[in-house]
Amino acid sequence: MISFRKDIKPILHLFMQTRRRELLLGAALSAATVMAGIALLGLSGWFITATALAGLSAATVAAFDVFAPSAGIRFLALLRTAARYGERLATHNAALAVLAALRERLFRGWALPGAARTLRNRPARLLFRLTADVDALDSLYLRILVPAAVAVGTALVVSVTLGLMHPLFGLLFGLCLLLVGLGLPLVASRLALNEARRRAYGIETIRSRTIDLVAGQTDLLMANRLDAQQQAIAVADIYTARADNRLNRIETGVTFSFGLFSTAMLVAALLTSARLMQAGLITAPVAALAVLVVFAATEPFAALRRGSMEFGRTMLAARRIGPRLSPVEADFAPKAPAHELAFALQNVTVAHDGAALPALQDVTLELRRGERIAVIGSSGAGKSTLLSLLSGELPPADGMVASLDATSLTQRTELFQDTLRGNLMLAAPDADDDRLHDALAAAGLLADVKALPAGLNTRLGEGGMGLSGGQSRRLALARLFLRDTPIWLLDEPTEGLDGDTARDVLHRLALRAKGRALVIATHIRREAALADGIAVIADGRIKEISRRGEAAFEKALDRLRPD
Repeated sequence: MISFRKDIKPILHLFMQTRRRELLLGAALSAATVMAGIALLGLSGWFITATALAGLSAATVAAFDVFAPSAGIRFLALLRTAARYGERLATHNAALAVLAALRERLFRGWALPGAARTLRNRPARLLFRLTADVDALDSLYLRILVPAAVAVGTALVVSVTLGLMHPLFGLLFGLCLLLVGLGLPLVASRLALNEARRRAYGIETIRSRTIDLVAGQTDLLMANRLDAQQQAIAVADIYTARADNRLNRIETGVTFSFGLFSTAMLVAALLTSARLMQAGLITAPVAALAVLVVFAATEPFAALRRGSMEFGRTMLAARRIGPRLSPVEADFAPKAPAHELAFALQNVTVAHDGAALPALQDVTLELRRGERIAVIGSSGAGKSTLLSLLSGELPPADGMVASLDATSLTQRTELFQDTLRGNLMLAAPDADDDRLHDALAAAGLLADVKALPAGLNTRLGEGGMGLSGGQSRRLALARLFLRDTPIWLLDEPTEGLDGDTARDVLHRLALRAKGRALVIATHIRREAALADGIAVIADGRIKEISRRGEAAFEKALDRLRPD
């Protein structure tokens, strides 16, 4: 129970925070729909029975009022229809709005460095959280909370209604509705809990392995593992199918049990009403009303059946999503360096999760504001890890990090299926067109953009499709220019570009970077030539630092790949 409250509390808090009025209105309309349906059935039964009895005598026919009951029936029918329509609009609109807010909250949380690192190696898991897990929480409101509240309210109203005929009648039937009507869904949810979780895990595994198959089919084929991956997907599918079969058997049993419960309640109400009528405590029309009210009162409890089947899946989703709804703080906050420094590292060690050896070990390095340093070394030496440390994406396992704000230009050009304007404004959401044009001009892309019919409003395809490699790199460069931070971190900024384009990009970088500190991770001579100093890194350690004008600096340049 403690675990249940802990898992569900942040979800309920978000529900109430996002659409409190609409959620409560939806619940109220749902209750009105059920109550109007019960009243309509009960009044109709009373009216039909009373009319039939009145027709037996000419005296009662003249005195019997048919207008008031028929008006009540019409009113209840209209009320039920209107309430049902309003309930559908309110509940589904509120639920969809809450799920949209939930996805946005999760996406913003996972976009932060501290959270993004934990999911970087498992993108399929992130996709599953944002889709299937969030969709599962739809059931929490629509199929669990609202039906349960309406069922309890129905039991109380029916208990009072029957209690007016006879107190013991109302008390016993009210208790039976609550104990059995709620007990069956609770038992079903307990039986289905593990199977629903197994089914959720199975579906997640199928998706994850399928994504791995599609994305890595070339590597799998070269490693002769394609058949093995397909077999792994088939195994996950069999696992999921078994869980589905067990859930279907549980649901069948619950449906049968609800049928027996409804029949037993109806028979008991019929016998009790007949006994009360024989005793002269109620009339035949009132007895008909009582039987039909009991018959209709079991419907809201039957609606809990589907919610009980999905309870395990819903709770699993709440357990996995709930902790992510709180703001995710960065794992560490770099201190501010001394006034003249851009950053300072002292005896810093960085270790990746699960790695046997640290990626950086006992690194000490300083850079003054406005200076430029190139970090060179073989692949896997620790260059990219050093940049991730300086950008705040990786925490140090040991040592001290002091750094100003930094902006990164990585090896990959990350563009989105959006307009050129939208891709640029990721770096500066409040930038106007003049500022965007200035950044594009500085990156050498303004003429190309102006030549497009839609200009900044030109839409790009997935991953920036529609631009050449050089244009994509210049667009990323323009985005860098829009970020007014004192440090720029460049990870092989011209990799993959032809010589002329690369030299032009570096020239524009140098012009725009005046007054800023640059850290350039590279293995290309033309990139390192921008720097005032070179740091040689190997096996996660800084082996050598040289300055421009020193023989070691020229020697380090000569070790790099020529243009």
